[in-house]
Amino acid sequence: MRKFKGFLMPMLLALLCPVVLWAQVSVSGTILDSKNSPVTGASVRLRNSTIGTSTDATGRFSLNIPSNSGQLEISSVGFKSQTITLGTIEVANMSIKLEEDAGKLDEVVVTGLATNVKRRNLANAVATVSSKELAGTAPAQTLDAALNGKIPGAYINSNSGAPGGGISVRLRGVTSIFGNTQPLYVVDGVFIDNSSTPAGLNTVTQAAAAGNPANQDNPSNRISDIRPEDIESIEILKGASASAIYGSKAAAGVVIIATKRGKQGVTRFNISQDLGFVKPRKLLGARPLTEQRVIDQEWNVEEYRAAVAAGKIYDYEKEIYGETGFTRNTNFSMTGGSDKTTFYFSAAQKDEEGIVKYTGYRNSSLRLNVDHRITDNIKVGFTSNYINSSSDRSLTQNDNAGVTLGVALSSTPSFTELHPNSVGEYPDNRYAASNPIQTRDLVTNNEKVNRFIFGINLDAILYKSPKSVTRVVGRGGVDYYGLKTNAQFPSTLQFQEVAKGTSIQGFANNLNTNYIISLVNNWNPSDNLGLTTSLGMTQEKHEFDNLLNTATQVISGQTNVDQAGALTPVQFRTKNKDDGFFIQEEATLHDAITLTGGVRFDKSTNNGDPDKYYAYPKASVSWNLSRLGLGENNLFDNLKVRAAYGEAGNFPAYGSKFTAFIINNIDGLPGSIVDRIRGNAAIEPERQTEFEAGLDFTILNNRLSVEFSWYNKVVKDFLLQRTVPPSSGFALEWVNAGDLRNRGIEIGLNALVISKPNVKWNTTVNFWKNRSEVTKLVIPPTVLGAFGNTLGTFRIEEGASATQIVGIDEGSGGLAVKLGDQEPDFQMNFWNEVNFFKNFTLRFLIHWKQRGDNLNLTELLTDLGGTSHDYDDDKNANRIPDGIDRINQLGVTARPFVQEAGYVKLREIALYYNFKVGWKNIRGIRLGVSANNYAVHTDYKSYDPEVSNFGSGFSTGVEVMPYPSSKRATFHISVDF
Repeated sequence: MRKFKGFLMPMLLALLCPVVLWAQVSVSGTILDSKNSPVTGASVRLRNSTIGTSTDATGRFSLNIPSNSGQLEISSVGFKSQTITLGTIEVANMSIKLEEDAGKLDEVVVTGLATNVKRRNLANAVATVSSKELAGTAPAQTLDAALNGKIPGAYINSNSGAPGGGISVRLRGVTSIFGNTQPLYVVDGVFIDNSSTPAGLNTVTQAAAAGNPANQDNPSNRISDIRPEDIESIEILKGASASAIYGSKAAAGVVIIATKRGKQGVTRFNISQDLGFVKPRKLLGARPLTEQRVIDQEWNVEEYRAAVAAGKIYDYEKEIYGETGFTRNTNFSMTGGSDKTTFYFSAAQKDEEGIVKYTGYRNSSLRLNVDHRITDNIKVGFTSNYINSSSDRSLTQNDNAGVTLGVALSSTPSFTELHPNSVGEYPDNRYAASNPIQTRDLVTNNEKVNRFIFGINLDAILYKSPKSVTRVVGRGGVDYYGLKTNAQFPSTLQFQEVAKGTSIQGFANNLNTNYIISLVNNWNPSDNLGLTTSLGMTQEKHEFDNLLNTATQVISGQTNVDQAGALTPVQFRTKNKDDGFFIQEEATLHDAITLTGGVRFDKSTNNGDPDKYYAYPKASVSWNLSRLGLGENNLFDNLKVRAAYGEAGNFPAYGSKFTAFIINNIDGLPGSIVDRIRGNAAIEPERQTEFEAGLDFTILNNRLSVEFSWYNKVVKDFLLQRTVPPSSGFALEWVNAGDLRNRGIEIGLNALVISKPNVKWNTTVNFWKNRSEVTKLVIPPTVLGAFGNTLGTFRIEEGASATQIVGIDEGSGGLAVKLGDQEPDFQMNFWNEVNFFKNFTLRFLIHWKQRGDNLNLTELLTDLGGTSHDYDDDKNANRIPDGIDRINQLGVTARPFVQEAGYVKLREIALYYNFKVGWKNIRGIRLGVSANNYAVHTDYKSYDPEVSNFGSGFSTGVEVMPYPSSKRATFHISVDF
């Protein structure tokens, strides 16, 4: 392979040298819709070349092309594409009218690392999200949150409501249990890191001391750094049949992000300002107290009487979680350029306060995208993005030491005094291990990121003839960030009496580099046959270095870790390299039948054998019956059947092939001993195979389109840790433990409901469901991911759902039985856009998740603490308070903690008004108001059914006193110059 690379690179560079020069002519015109309104941002490109531009706000374009050019291709989202044949003379002031494309049949979709196809001939169900859908309604705080409810086949969950993000994304069911569960994100050809780096809070909270050993620090994930406002479009390759060409990184799906690019013409400016506020979506409420209830709880009656007499009964939940946070989002952008060079620049800052005092999120970003056409045959593009972010996340979620805000509140009655006195001294909390007011005010939990992303794209035509075009396409770049976590627990805190002050400071450096070099040949031997051949090679490198310093006995008033009596450093480093090469062939017959076949070969230093290549094939067929004339004059305007098969992989967990050494101290002497987890030198990647079939059609003159997909996704050799005999000297061992299967359907409907001069209504409805099953398990059933059989846990066993929740139940004899399933019955979304009276636009998104269970321990903790708002209710009329009823079931059944988490959410709603201004320097003004997460219908008994306190891995849907979710309202103003 090394010799092959050494031969290919010089050959490609040599082929890039020839430059063909042509005489130039000018082509100009205006692109209009069916109502003679200008189409902004329409793409105008010279076929089989790198020459192209976009229309401005008035629909105008101007392009210099070689005099012997043949055809212009004109396309825009929501419209049918057009091809215009040009002569050799100059063509000026053309007027081109585009037809609406409600079914998005002419939308171009990625089919390979350097190839694409129109949706009408696409063989896979590829979801797309436009900039309008992503950030044009009610912008969410982060990119991953903005995707929620918009992707058919996805299960997206917020880990908590803490500022700065923290989202888990699962495409078409369970992909892995111990391996990577999150999709690969590719931004302008750059592979983006999306890991979560903990801040070491478990040292204080002891959250991992029992139950799930996974980290529960509530860190944010790094895809949240990317600003949604800079994104032009997103494509989601949900299964292996679509993502196979990405090989061993694609098992969990691929999210391909294209950011905004420059447009030829006069330099245009935009300034936008969003101002708003956030409030808690829901608070659980305080328990009404009486003297008898205080006595029953064995609380201090005299303290209660004194508080009542002084009028000092507090709602501490509202005081801590009930802040109204101010939000500000400022963005400046400019775009322009010549026929040779175009640019897009943006400078933006987002600053949001949280619903807990002293929490918030700040993101500052600079972006510069430049595209330059060196010759008519060679074009290069550069992408650069600098991000600086800071999030203050407070101290919430699971806790075995009683110190986080929610856990302390769960046992704190409303009459005890927690506020500081006149000199700033906080009283100890008599009823919990910490004073939550003191913790909120004095604890620091900050996460700062400096990130730089740089990418380069090369598109060069090496050879061109009337029937064949050969191109070289190169993409890649660098993703680097430095992350600093800072957690400070002063010695004055109630729970720091033993540690006498703790300072935890972490430093992480992450470097991702990747490149993709592709050779693509398009050959059209006739009008009825087109062949696209692509081959190339890829490489990805990843280096991560995290140093976490935990200092105790910190000198009062100091924060440096060297100003302490004891210091414990922990360092975690990873380094891996992945290489691959691929070949793919696409054949199009009569612009109706599309056949695709390809294979990718990958190797990785994470595999047991780092030099072994694994093959990931793909094949698909799409048959557009309407394009062949079948079914003409019948019900269908367009009818297509399709089928696709593909394989993708998931590298083994880093270090799983090695047996590690861990630090040990014997008689004061440091040394290394063998870890209790035995490595497996024969470990192999998890492999995913998927077969997908579908039927797509449009009716009513293309005003109604329907897309139906069925898939069968099999994950083979998934990773688990198994118990080994104690005589081996180890406790656990990494193994490829079994297989699991996901089956599901996805149905999408898009309709142009009304199209009148004063009213236009577009609607999209999606339905999707998934069912998983563990089909093979070579080790005994494995319990993992939660709190054990008494409170409920996940269990991997052959023949059962991969997301089942088990626990003890009445009559089970102490054995764990299935009590629920984290997977929803189904999900639906309803997206609507209504344009009326020309200048008004109303958009809204409704998201429906039917059932699906969470493990909720929040209610248990408030019951045990005697603070549940409904503790004294008697809904079953058995004369026993409901709180006591629930406590009495502890140890008898885990069923009360497995709670249905379905909902119907009005995720986004917005009303905008567009002013068309005739002033000299101002082209338009856009005003709007929006609301996000403002209306939710659910029977779930806690803050929000969307919760996952155990992070973004396998164990989603687990809740223990999270940072509550919030709702937001925003006013928008945008001015175009």
